[in-house]
Amino acid sequence: MYRKVTLLTLAVVVITLYNCTTNTIDEVEIEDLPPIVEQITYVDDVAPIINGNCVGCHSGPSANAGLQLDGYANARAGVEQGNVLNRINNASNPMPPTGQLPATDRQIIEQWAADGFLED
Repeated sequence: MYRKVTLLTLAVVVITLYNCTTNTIDEVEIEDLPPIVEQITYVDDVAPIINGNCVGCHSGPSANAGLQLDGYANARAGVEQGNVLNRINNASNPMPPTGQLPATDRQIIEQWAADGFLED
C-alpha cells in the first residue's frame, strides 16, 4: 500500500513539474498584433531570436534534422524552404520543443521574409 501511494505521489509531482516547463503563457496570435512598420534585418532583429532559441540544437555537424540555422545564409535558407516558419508556427509540435516562440518573435521572422531577407 505504501509503495502505491509513493508511486502515485511521485507521478503527480513529475506531471506537475513537466507542465511547468512548457510555454503556454503566450496566447496571442500573430494576426492580433499590430503590423510591423520598421524594417526588419537579420543582424538587428532576427539573429538575436535565432541565436537565443535555435542554434543550440541547429548548428554544427550534428544539427538536429540537418537544419543549420547559424549565420545569415543558413537562417535565410531555413526560412525560405519553409522549415523554420512551419515549425515555429506549429502549436502542436513547436520549435523550440519547450514551447512556441512568442508571437512577436514569430512575427519578426515572418516580416523579415516578407521584407526580402535584409541582412543589416
